[in-house]
This record gives sequence, structure tokens and C-alpha cells, in this order.
Amino acid sequence: MFSRVARLRYLAPFLLIFSSLTAAKDESLFTSSVTYCSPPETLLIQQFDIVYFAKNESIWFNISAASVDSNVNVTANVMLNVYGMHPVNFTIDLCSLFNGALCPLPMYNFTGSDSIPLPSSLGVSGKIPSIAFQIPDLEAYAQLSLTEVNTGVLKACVQATLSNGWSAHQIAVEWATGGLALLALLSAVYYSFMPDTLAPFRLFDLLYLYQWTASTALLDLNYSSVYRAFSTNFAWAMGLFSASATSPIQISINNMRHLTGGNMADATGDSAVALVNRKLSPYNAMTSSTFLDTSIQFAMENLWTSTNMTSTNYVSHTSAASVEELSAAGDVQLVTQSSSNILQAGVPIYVNSVGIVTANSFMTVFLIVLMIAAILFAVLSVGYCVLAATSRHGQRKEGYVADWRHRYPSFARAWLLRTSLIVFTPVTIFALYQWTLKDSWLSILLSVILLLAVVGYLLYPIFITYRLALRSTPYALYTQPDVLASHGPLYALYRSERFYATTPLILAIFVKALFIAFSQANGIVQVVAILVVECLVLAYLLALRPHKSRGADVLATYLAITRVVCTGLMIAFVESLNLGAIPRVAIGIVIAVIISVAVIVMFINTLVNLGIMRLIPARYRRRNAIPDGSVAEKGAEIGENNWRPRNPTPERNIPLDPDINQPYPDSPSQTLTDRHSLYSEESGSTTLGSLLPQRWSIQPSQPSTHSRSTSQSQYSPSQSNYSPSRSNYISSASSPRQSVPPSPLHAHSSSHSRQPTIDEHPPYP
Repeated sequence: MFSRVARLRYLAPFLLIFSSLTAAKDESLFTSSVTYCSPPETLLIQQFDIVYFAKNESIWFNISAASVDSNVNVTANVMLNVYGMHPVNFTIDLCSLFNGALCPLPMYNFTGSDSIPLPSSLGVSGKIPSIAFQIPDLEAYAQLSLTEVNTGVLKACVQATLSNGWSAHQIAVEWATGGLALLALLSAVYYSFMPDTLAPFRLFDLLYLYQWTASTALLDLNYSSVYRAFSTNFAWAMGLFSASATSPIQISINNMRHLTGGNMADATGDSAVALVNRKLSPYNAMTSSTFLDTSIQFAMENLWTSTNMTSTNYVSHTSAASVEELSAAGDVQLVTQSSSNILQAGVPIYVNSVGIVTANSFMTVFLIVLMIAAILFAVLSVGYCVLAATSRHGQRKEGYVADWRHRYPSFARAWLLRTSLIVFTPVTIFALYQWTLKDSWLSILLSVILLLAVVGYLLYPIFITYRLALRSTPYALYTQPDVLASHGPLYALYRSERFYATTPLILAIFVKALFIAFSQANGIVQVVAILVVECLVLAYLLALRPHKSRGADVLATYLAITRVVCTGLMIAFVESLNLGAIPRVAIGIVIAVIISVAVIVMFINTLVNLGIMRLIPARYRRRNAIPDGSVAEKGAEIGENNWRPRNPTPERNIPLDPDINQPYPDSPSQTLTDRHSLYSEESGSTTLGSLLPQRWSIQPSQPSTHSRSTSQSQYSPSQSNYSPSRSNYISSASSPRQSVPPSPLHAHSSSHSRQPTIDEHPPYP
């Protein structure tokens, strides 16, 4: 064993190849966005990058600012807001610093970059908790306000949000979820040749889980920054791929909007956090300032005198790497409560967080849907051309190819239906939301066309399905191959009695889209209405249990419970409740964990549907299990015996054997009469004392032929309530079915005290 472990040393040199791709991450805080919180009069800022390193208690800065107003005496207020708390909030009288060198405020253009060690007398390290460097999506900002001493007029106000470099939004998560969706797509394509397999349905379940996660961040709620960042990992499932202001697609959409009456703002290169409403995270609430005590004032004077602003201070390699990650602030924007560029909760903040301006959200989804449709039509066209070429030149498999050419239109219609189901959620949400913007008439027209196209293509198969089920029987939906292959994505997963199970789910998606789009001004209405819808869907699944297998019902119910629980927890994000920032962050992390577990469950389910169970050795599998990934389901056995028991409908009714279907006597006198009829008048023998094998219904009994024929006479058509056509179910004299089971009415035969069931007989021919 140790020799095998020792062989791992040969892999050590290969690990050094990836050493250049790893780097230590220092505990640091830096400014992530800068904005004016009042019209700039005295202080103009072009760039404002500051980094605090906890390792050596130093500050690195890159500032470009200018004082443009002369003869102004000001006081400076510095406030730090961390999750609604204010660990730092003081006011400095600049005239009392440095022997009055800053009074009046000199007109000066400062541009510089340097690293400054902070004196220990400031005690900065003791005021910043260590968790501030580790928690993702830190909700903190610093504010500098300059107020004129004589008049009390606010001359300048600058806000800078702080970050520690950790975030719940990770590009690796986007690629991982996208790879899982691609794996589910390949599994769905492979197994979609059989309409009743589970893999194509699990593709929709997985993508709907992604889309639902993204849609939960579109409500008018005060989300915590960590949950908002987490939900952007699934924005691509809604057709919202990350973009920049210089993206060719976004520039084209901007030009189209402006040419068709659009007047909303275009995207900028700044962070969306800088434009968020100050009542929401990460800004939260602000409090009044207090004056600075003398100890802090003395420490700041020592900092000024001990630091050579022209010298180059030491910066470690890891710190330099962190500094390089900072991006220039660009044009600093003015954001107040009355500004027109402020981002409100819901769709505006979410879409701007991925680099797409609010007015471009629908057009981005529209173009993505067009691309998907074009790819689908191209793939289906290539498949049809391959079949046509094969049927023309192939001779050996001519019958197989001809059969596929006949089935291919149904196969294509099924995938068009699946695609419509997948894009239904983003199309309904953003098409309806586009109507509320009143920006570009062409965007509104395209939203109407796309919504009608998707909804119309869903309604037509639903109408065909209902018409066939009502005119005939629901069982006919599963017995007509063309209908099952074309419209199977709507009902093939469910039992025939529950063929309509998809319709309530589609209706629920549409109702939720209505509240998301048209109730943007009232978050409590949105979250309560959506919670009611999710509870109704859960109750519907629990009451009807529409799926064919118990495992499918368990999975659908689990996902529904996940949606109900997460939606219920989002009530804490209602702005009117004024819940603290830290509880909202904790609730956001809990919701993110619940959704992550659901994604992992769907990942395992996708592997099972791919046939991963075939890799498990046979001795570890369950007895009588069939390792077929196309019908496997988490929580359910594999095989026909594990599907839900079917009710005795006319289509599946099995006639009972007349030899078995005998009524019990109503009185003891009838028992004596039946016992006397079992004796033969000629021989006096009877079959009641005969020793029968363990499976008497398969092997013939031992009495003589004469007594056997006598015993058969008691089940003659004249004495039975069964139809005279019993000859269809009784074989010839040599058949084992001629043996008659002993009657349970005879007390002296204790070994046959029960009436055999139908399962003890082999199927009738």
C-alpha cells in the first residue's frame, strides 16, 4: 500500500505547472464605486481608488481630484456605514488642522498614487472586525461631506462603496451551471427518440429552476447584496448574458431604440452599485454626524507630518496584484433621491448588474430567443437533409430510414414545443415588462409579436390534446404514436388520468410574470401573490400526484417545496418591514444554500438519467432493477413493477378465471350440499383428500380422470354466473389449468384455507 502512495511523488512536478495560476489573497478593503451625493461645487473628483491592507495596516491610494472654489472655510464629515451601523462617524474642523493650512480651502489639483503606513495610534485594525474581510458582497460605504462654516451650505459630498473582493457571483458558477444544462440537453436529445423517457422533461425542470432563481431577484424588494449577486449567476438562463457598454449587441439596440422614439438612458461603464437607490442595499440608512475627539485629530496630524507624499513606499507583490484588479472609476455621476438615473429595486437593478441597461432588457432576450430558434431550425434542417440523403442512397436500411422520415416531423414539432416551454418564462416576464417602460414603439411591437408566437405555439398543442382526450379517452393520447411523439412533452410524463397536469404549471408561470411585470411599485403585493401561486402549485402536486412514478412525484414536490420556502423567506426583504441589514444577509445566504442544494439534486438526477447506474457493479444494485437511465428517477425503483399501480379502467381490465371467481355460500346447508356434490356416485372418490403441489395452479393434480371430470362438473356454465364463453379461458384436458382449486368451505382441508388470487395464475393466452 505504501508503495502505491509513494508513486504519487512523481505527480508533484506536474502540480508546479499550475502554481503560477494561484495567488494569495490579502485581507483588504477597497473602493468599488464613487458617486457624488450632492451637486459638486467645491470638490471635483475624476478618480478615487483607495485600498486598505490589514496585513501591514497601510493604505494605497490613486486619487485625481481638484478644489475649484476659493475663499471657502469648510468642515469635513467622515462617515462609514457597515450593514446599517456606523462604527466611524466624525466631523473635522479643517481650520484647526495643520496650523490653519487648510483654511480657506486652497485651490489645488491633486493627482497622485502612493502607499502610506497608518500609525498605530489610530487603532484602525481594532475597529475593523476580521469578518469584514471574508464575508461576500460586503455592504459598506464611506461618505465625505464638506460643509461651509459660516453658512452651513453643503459644498461637496462624495460616497464610495467598499468591497473586500469576495462575491457570491462567480464566473466559475456560471460555467458550471451552463455545463450542467448542456449535459442535460445532450441527455434529452439522446433519449428524446422515445417520447415517454424522463431526460427531456428533466431538461425543462433544470432550466426552469435556473430561471425561477433569477426571477426571484426581479421583485420590488430590498434584497441583500449577497443574494442579488448569487441570483446573477443564473441570469444567462433568462437570456441575459453579461455585457458591457461597448458590446456591439447593446450598441445596436441603443441605436434602434433612439431611432424609434426611445429616450431612456444608455448603459455606462460604471458599476450598477453606484446608481442603486440609497434606501436599498448596500447603502441602507444614514445617521447624523458627531464631532471628532481630540485624540483622533492628533493622530491625523501625526499621519500628515510623518508621511512623505512624494516618496515611494513598499508594496508587496500580492498587494500589487490586488491593486491591479482595481478599475478606474471613470466619470463620477451625481446620484440623489431626485436623480433620473437612479436604479429602483427589481428589474432595473438586476439587469444593470449584468451590464444591460433597463431599456435593453427585452430586446436582449428577444435576440437570444431568435438565436435559439435559428440554431434549432438549422439543426432540424440538417437532420432532415441527412435522412433524405440516406433514404436515396442507402439500400440495406431502407425500411428503417423510411420509418424515421415518417416520424421526423413529429420529432421536430416536439422539440419546437420543448423550446417554447423553456423560453416561456423569460419571454412573458420581459415582454410584459417592456409594455410598462413606454420607451420604443418598435420594442413594444416586437414584444407583442414574440409573446403571441410563443403563447400561440403552446396553446395549439394544448387544444389538440384536450380535444382528443374529451372526444375519445385520455388513454388515446398514449396509444396514438403521432400524437404522442408531437405533443408528448405536455403530458407523456403524467398518468393518463392526469394528462392536463402541465396546464396549471404554465398558468402559474404566466400569473407570476403578470405580478413581476405590472406590480413593480409594490413589493409586498408581488411576494404575497407569488407565494400564493407557489402554495397552490404545491397543493396541486400533493393532491393529484400526477406523475407515473413515485420518484417523479417526490422530485416535483421537492422542487415545489423549495420554491414555497424560498418565496416565503423573501417576505423579510419587503422594504416596509425595515428589517436590519444583517438579518437580511443571513436570510439571503440561507435562500442561496437551499437553491444550491436543489441544483445539486438536479445534477444527480441528470447523471441518473444519463445511465450512470450502469457503472455500478451488479452486486450493489437493487434486486430486479433494470439499469436504464432513460426511465430512471431519483427516489424511484427502475422497472415496470415500480410504477404507480394502475386503476382497473376499461382499457386495462383483465377478466377473472371463472374457476376462481366463485361466491362464498350464504348458509351452512349450502356447504353440505356442495360437499356432497364433490363425491362420485360410481367410485365414491373425491379430490378433497388429494395431495397437491405447492403451485397447484401450474401442475396437474393426482386424482383419477373420472374423479377429475366429476369435479369439473360443479363449475358447469349452468351453475356459474360467468359468460358461456368460458371456453376461451379453459384449455384442453391435458392443460394444467384443468386442475380445480380446493374449496375453502371444507374444514377438514386446513392446508388450503384461502382462495387463490389472480397473481398465482400465468397470463391468459
